[in-house]
Amino acid sequence: MELARLIQKYNVQGPRYTSYPTVPCWKTEGFSEQAWAQYLRHTFREDKEISLYIHLPYCERLCTYCGCNTRITINHAVERPYIQALLLELDMYTALSGEPLLLKDLHLGGGTPTFFSPANLKWLMEEITSRVQVVSNAAFSFEGHPANTSREHLEVLYEAGFRRMSLGIQDFDPKVQEIINREQSLEQVETVTNWAREIGYLSVNYDLIYGLPLQTKESLWNTITEVIRLKPDRIAFYGYAHVPWVKPGQRKFTEQDLPDESTRLSLYAMGRDLLEMAGYSEIGMDHFALPHDALYLAQQEGTLHRNFMGYTEVRSNCLIGLGVSSISDFSGAFAQNVKTVEEYLRLLHQRQMPVFRGHFLSPEDVRIRQHIMRLMCQFGTSWALEEADYKSWVLPSLAAFQQDGLLEINPSGLQVTELGKRFVRNICMAFDVYLQHQGVEKPLFSKTI
Repeated sequence: MELARLIQKYNVQGPRYTSYPTVPCWKTEGFSEQAWAQYLRHTFREDKEISLYIHLPYCERLCTYCGCNTRITINHAVERPYIQALLLELDMYTALSGEPLLLKDLHLGGGTPTFFSPANLKWLMEEITSRVQVVSNAAFSFEGHPANTSREHLEVLYEAGFRRMSLGIQDFDPKVQEIINREQSLEQVETVTNWAREIGYLSVNYDLIYGLPLQTKESLWNTITEVIRLKPDRIAFYGYAHVPWVKPGQRKFTEQDLPDESTRLSLYAMGRDLLEMAGYSEIGMDHFALPHDALYLAQQEGTLHRNFMGYTEVRSNCLIGLGVSSISDFSGAFAQNVKTVEEYLRLLHQRQMPVFRGHFLSPEDVRIRQHIMRLMCQFGTSWALEEADYKSWVLPSLAAFQQDGLLEINPSGLQVTELGKRFVRNICMAFDVYLQHQGVEKPLFSKTI
């Protein structure tokens, strides 16, 4: 009963904190393509180690639950022109560096990266790796749709250096799959997983979602039971974000089709318990891993990192986002690319950087970002002596969490309790100057649980 009370109390709109400040709070005044390029030149003089996120937006059908930037088409002739634009964009970054950048981490996201043919993915990776210097322990990962990921996809990407794969599953129940327009069978998932392990992939992740339309405790229980049998190394267990004002595709169903709040919360609790009983440990927010996995080891060693690609054990201060809508995340600045494929292609063909907004972090932004990063990755943070002014208003905001047993505060910092891990987004919100001072006047974020 106590947990149910706390969930009801804290289940409010809140950011997922893949960045701080969050995108709606960016101060875009003073940001321009020229200012961004100047910032990059200065940064690359000091640090040439990069991560790459490459957004491949194409899908053959719209998954109605999806909140990503996608382009729906069955015309595969779009692949090569889009790859050519990606390479032009990367060339602009390497030109600003003046010498090859050092690639530590690469992720292909979407959309559906396996929409692209194995031959075109091979070409993309050959061109990418010819433009950068790949470090010896670089981590390459990609997202695949179980229904269109072929063994050839897996072999080609493995030869290009990929050792990690993520499959979007969500729920195996046919009724749920039909209403969200995302269909793949258990047999397809098992086949792709087995192929990956035979080929030599070191880590397989499954994405699962609770709170989907028509989802029940029975359907989710059946899904997680099968997932546990297949034993992926990592699992992302997200709450469905119902934001039809942002993603009109979600209007295919109504709030009446969604589990009510009580059922949604029981879905979350059941799923979390099943995963932990099966030997998965909670890694940051919404993520679980087996003890041998690199994410688990990174959390144990205190080196877990979070950025727009999610949780990673590879930390770099320079994340370059290539592709439509991608966000670049540097230690002192963010920049986002234009959101339509047509505008993205046009700007690259004119040899213009395709950024349209960004934010240069203030010293206070940097300080708060460090606190939120530590909370999201280590479930705790520490104070600096010079932060007395900041603590004067943060500590009162944390009082309710302390009273509810969600965190413990000491003179040098705070630690989130085991119970409090479920509410880490809410705890981060207490540190968020923009949110605390400006509030949320209209729907911007999904519920925190």
